[in-house]
Amino acid sequence: MTMDNQGLAAGSVEGPAAPLWQAVAREMRVARELLEQLAGVLVTDERFVLDYIDQLQAFDLIAQHVDESAALLDRVAGGQSVGDAVGQVRLSVMQDRLRAALD
Repeated sequence: MTMDNQGLAAGSVEGPAAPLWQAVAREMRVARELLEQLAGVLVTDERFVLDYIDQLQAFDLIAQHVDESAALLDRVAGGQSVGDAVGQVRLSVMQDRLRAALD
């Protein structure tokens, strides 16, 4: 079993960090909501939408990444192993990057 730089066994949740991870996950969800509110304002301008439709689609992708990251933090903070938690990430490209980070 490998140890990280804080002395925790890789793949386990121990110590006082879990509440912090849950709080960070909540903050990420707040950020997602703010992003979605901004996107909602921007799409009310038809000319803006026509000019920036491709860039506006990035708002949804960003929101998905934030949501998946928050869910991952919640799963790990709740005691799920890191590997299992990463395996539940629904965005395959994100899951691949996270798996690579664990290797």
